[in-house]
Amino acid sequence: MENQLAKSTEERTFQYQDSLPSLPVPSLDESLKKYLDAVKPFANEEEYKQTEEIVEKFKNGIGEKLQQKLLERAKGKRNWLEEWWLNVAYLDVRIPSQLNVNFGGPTAHSEHYWPPKEGTQLERGSVTLWHNLNYWQLLKAEKVPVHKIGNIPLDMNQFRMLFSTCKVPGITRDSIINYFRTESEGHTPSHIAVLCRGRIFVFDVMHEGCMMTPPELLRQLTYIKNKCHSEPDGPGVAALTSEERTRWAEAREYLIGLDPKNLTILEKIQSSLLVFSLDDASPQVTPEDYSEVTAMVLTGDPTVRWGDKSYNFISFSNGLFGCNCDHAPYDGMVMVEICHYVDQKIFENEGRWKGSEKVRDIPLPEELVFTVDHKVLDDIGRAKEQYLKQGSDLQIVVYAFKSFGKMQTKKKKLHPDTFIQLGLQLAYYRLHGCPGSCYETAMTRAFYHGRTETVRSCTSEAVEWCRAMEDPSASLHERQQKMLQAFAKHGKMMKECSSGRGFDRHLLGLFLIAREEGLPTPELYTDPLFYRSGGGGNFVLSTSLLGYTRTHGVVVPMIHRGYGFFYHIRDDRFLVACTAWRSCAGTDAEKLVRMIFQCFHDMMQLMDTAKL
Repeated sequence: MENQLAKSTEERTFQYQDSLPSLPVPSLDESLKKYLDAVKPFANEEEYKQTEEIVEKFKNGIGEKLQQKLLERAKGKRNWLEEWWLNVAYLDVRIPSQLNVNFGGPTAHSEHYWPPKEGTQLERGSVTLWHNLNYWQLLKAEKVPVHKIGNIPLDMNQFRMLFSTCKVPGITRDSIINYFRTESEGHTPSHIAVLCRGRIFVFDVMHEGCMMTPPELLRQLTYIKNKCHSEPDGPGVAALTSEERTRWAEAREYLIGLDPKNLTILEKIQSSLLVFSLDDASPQVTPEDYSEVTAMVLTGDPTVRWGDKSYNFISFSNGLFGCNCDHAPYDGMVMVEICHYVDQKIFENEGRWKGSEKVRDIPLPEELVFTVDHKVLDDIGRAKEQYLKQGSDLQIVVYAFKSFGKMQTKKKKLHPDTFIQLGLQLAYYRLHGCPGSCYETAMTRAFYHGRTETVRSCTSEAVEWCRAMEDPSASLHERQQKMLQAFAKHGKMMKECSSGRGFDRHLLGLFLIAREEGLPTPELYTDPLFYRSGGGGNFVLSTSLLGYTRTHGVVVPMIHRGYGFFYHIRDDRFLVACTAWRSCAGTDAEKLVRMIFQCFHDMMQLMDTAKL
């Protein structure tokens, strides 16, 4: 009886989903005020005055009508944005998503028990795979703790999308298929797909009702690797997932038409728990420099990654690991969470398996062999060519700043996230001589199926401070005061955005209502200042904090002349990951990172020397 009672009072992962509040629609007046404030750094007096007039006209005219329609829509939906956001941000996008939309990063095991070492790929791979599968079992049993802010539960829906989830290409719009079920909901797939040298294998990780152990997983992975290394490479059908979306959809249709068995194979890959990639590369890594391994995770061999899978777990030849994930079904914090869990377990167990070495008599992995012809092989060749060409154009720099970290900034009563955001603003200003429109992710998971909102970190206050830092006549006291004002503004915006009071998603909603109603695009959205300030996904700096663990990753820039900038914060260091396109003469990720490190020192010095 006592055990039953303990079970029934234990929180379940998804138990609060029905009681989460609906996503609110912000007030039109508030959103437009915030928008005007956000465009200020990018306008001269005349341009700003013109935009003010456009906003006023919008507010008293079509904007009010669109707001009413949006409020009507919100009455019938617990999250008025959810479907729109999924389509506009991800499923309607036609550019190749594997490189342009996916996010990825290396695991941090190399910092403790698993430095790079040839010959460890399979043994380590079986241990880390086992920890990942344990997390899958916790999720199935709803034993992953509910995320909370204080006592307020956050939406956990994105965790349903981690396993057995795949994007499927469509001619004009993709779709997401999710096969995952909790124990109380019924059967969920329990096989994984293993990709190696252009070939695809599957095996069930459950045997006679029990999950395989690391020695059993090792046997399966060894069988696959030996087979692939002693026989010719496969056709590498997975590379098609790196294609432009409509071309991949057409190639997929052709593949299915060639042989109905091809559809069965595709469905096996789609429904697999995850894709385990056996990659022959041996990238370098040090605790100071993660650039090469991050580049290999993001731009490595397309024949051993299924770009549409929600989880590609990549195992390198020298015992390093990484993850490459489709962004459509979930945001980075889901991957951060599982990576942190696995990293902790590996650390706790000193990188070893401490259980039984016994291996049961389990069926060997099954190879999935597509029927292909010359056209399919040509399509694969073309896909690989365009992917590798774009990948080689991407500059990726991932360095650790080790002079200080969270402890030092907290001691100065400075929020570490704001510290990095302002450091980035100053670095961009110094390098480019102008403010950089900046997207920072805020989380809206306090609401039903909430995902993200935009914090526009490039505020008037931040720009005023940057100017003061570059003005030799500005006093230390003045510089410090302006910096503290910029800190306060950023903190206020982050709170507002997380509580459903941001304006970017609201403006998007109003724009989409107009489009659905067949109305002409309001002038607000065609104003040059709308784009110059970052509107319509036009941000020069695309940034996100990946939290306070050892886990990190990166994305490509939002626009060609921009930067992708992800970072994590630890007690004694900051780790920053920056991307830029080499073909853009005006951007250089290496220069930006070097400059931001200098800015961190300058900011800390300012706090040390200026009189409070």
